[in-house]
Amino acid sequence: MSQVQKYTQPQIKRMNRVAIALSIAVPLLVAILMNPRMPKLTLPFDPYILPPFYATINAVTAAVLILAVYFIKQRKIDLHRRMIYIAMGLSVIFLLSYVLYHSSTQPTSYGGQGTIRSIYYFLLISHIILSAVVVPFVLFTFIRGFTRQDERHRKIAKWTFPLWLYVAISGVICYLMIAPYYG
Repeated sequence: MSQVQKYTQPQIKRMNRVAIALSIAVPLLVAILMNPRMPKLTLPFDPYILPPFYATINAVTAAVLILAVYFIKQRKIDLHRRMIYIAMGLSVIFLLSYVLYHSSTQPTSYGGQGTIRSIYYFLLISHIILSAVVVPFVLFTFIRGFTRQDERHRKIAKWTFPLWLYVAISGVICYLMIAPYYG
């Protein structure tokens, strides 16, 4: 196992303040970009390549999260930590590509009818709500693990993992359901 660095309470408080700020700023930014009246960017490439890209990022994130849980259950802390760093990095890449897409295109309407339409909107609405809810969970779980507040990390991780996994998987399913209706 790697050497453990001790963090002071002021350092942890600063990290927590950054997590709070990001927990507010990220969903707010996404909500602003979802406004169809927002001016749209013109990208030097077709923005419709982004949804399959970020859906793939979501799928890989889900797999990495499952591996992270597997490794921690095997008490392979370094491998667990690496998987979490990868999941965090993938989430940043996802967010950047998602913001880029929504800042350059108009919303796509879902064209399915009947029961499948209800299923799609249930998944989409729960995905959207939980994607905002999961941000502080992910950030505080990460901080608690990073600063080796192991017991506090374990307690919140039990909630964070299923939320984050649901958001990742439901994002892929929503993409697969709406993909036929893009551009």
